[in-house]
Amino acid sequence: MENPVILLDGASLTAGQVTAVARDQAQVAIADSGREAAAAAARVAAEVTARRPVYGRTTGVGANRDQLVQGDDIERSGLRLMRSHAGGGGPLIAAELSRAMLVVRLNQLLAGGSGVDPGVLDVLARAVNAGLSVAVHTQGAIGTGDLTALAATALCLLGERDWVPASAAQPRFALASSDAPAFMSSSAATIGEAAMACHDLAGLLTAGTLIAAFSHLATDGSTEPYAEPVHRRYRRAGQQAVAAQLRLLLDHDGRPAARIQDPYGYRALPQVHGAAVDAVAQATETLASDLNGTGENPLIDAAGHAVWHNGNFHTAYLGLALDAVRAALFQTSALSAARLGTLVEPRFTGLAPFLADGPRPSSGVMILEYVAHAAIADIRRLAAPAALGSAVLSRGVEEHAGFSTQSARATTDVVAAYGPVLACELVAAVRALRMRGIEPPPGPLADAHARVTAALPAGLLDRPLDEDLAAAQQLIPGLAGLLPAR
Repeated sequence: MENPVILLDGASLTAGQVTAVARDQAQVAIADSGREAAAAAARVAAEVTARRPVYGRTTGVGANRDQLVQGDDIERSGLRLMRSHAGGGGPLIAAELSRAMLVVRLNQLLAGGSGVDPGVLDVLARAVNAGLSVAVHTQGAIGTGDLTALAATALCLLGERDWVPASAAQPRFALASSDAPAFMSSSAATIGEAAMACHDLAGLLTAGTLIAAFSHLATDGSTEPYAEPVHRRYRRAGQQAVAAQLRLLLDHDGRPAARIQDPYGYRALPQVHGAAVDAVAQATETLASDLNGTGENPLIDAAGHAVWHNGNFHTAYLGLALDAVRAALFQTSALSAARLGTLVEPRFTGLAPFLADGPRPSSGVMILEYVAHAAIADIRRLAAPAALGSAVLSRGVEEHAGFSTQSARATTDVVAAYGPVLACELVAAVRALRMRGIEPPPGPLADAHARVTAALPAGLLDRPLDEDLAAAQQLIPGLAGLLPAR
């Protein structure tokens, strides 16, 4: 089957589409409207630059902004800039994150704010569709533009560096020296990474609701906390959505609750898990502006036939939204561990401690609590707000930074930690259901249960559980598709 094609127009790119392209599941095509917007901006950039100073085109950058570039040097200064700024440090980012950067930057150019030669558009699209990436180092940006990453990209276009893999066809374009600052004026790498992280987290959170419902069944929880009247007056989309999903999953269970009131892991689930759902939704909404925005400085205003020096490159909104995501993820991860604690406790399941079977004392799933809390410790560490840092650069001219790049990287790392937390709860909950002989009510929960039980080993005697966790973690992203969209 052919890969789907995503039409880039500079106005409608989504986090899910970025992820599909970055993971080689989709190709890109360029909309005529975007091509025309880019061409119009290029014409205006050339016309305005011919009659007045324009930052980066006729001047230096940063603290060199007051140094004019004149005469023949205009065709060399940008090349020097690209070479000097391709100076990142640390290990290379993942190839899929590099591809996310490319599709984001291509779409941004189609928004028509850069003034870069539109001839580069098809070359970038060829690189994306060929699955190529750029060797980009992790260290080099602090939330005010991914200069090192895009300088490295520009050198790939010019032929001074190879795309990865080097053995593939190498799309090239003679990027004009005067276009260099405009091409580099973007946070495309940060935005692309944030888009992929938010897309992944949205799916994990949906799956997390379903996994919590398994735990609820295994411990004879009460559905009262999820009743519609409880949430009616709270205009919190995430809280209401989680409660509604739990009603869908559990309302036809038919078994009485074992307690008049459950622990917070169940009773406050819509409020805590819903807050994480809302945090990711808010970050995704913020991303929509960044994915399709005109973050270049200066902004080429084709409609107004003007150039505007500005601060749209600053990604404070995105960094703050991602900081909130990680804090909310820690809260709901801690609640997952709390539910895991009930699953290993006989008072809640009526089973042996740690869901053990066989000669006493057997350990059962005892180790899962250690694994979950180790992952949660990483989430807690990564939840530190990146926005609390700042920097003064370029001889004091650039005197603030929000570190959204670091926030995006921490959010990517949180994705990797949250999966094991959910896997621990899933393995324990399904084991408890098996031991108690409980079948979920018909619907998405039963469908998920059939899928999971077919994949997880059925044996209950003490044995290594790492394969169970690996299988569970592989299943979790697919579980999200079993629940209707919120």
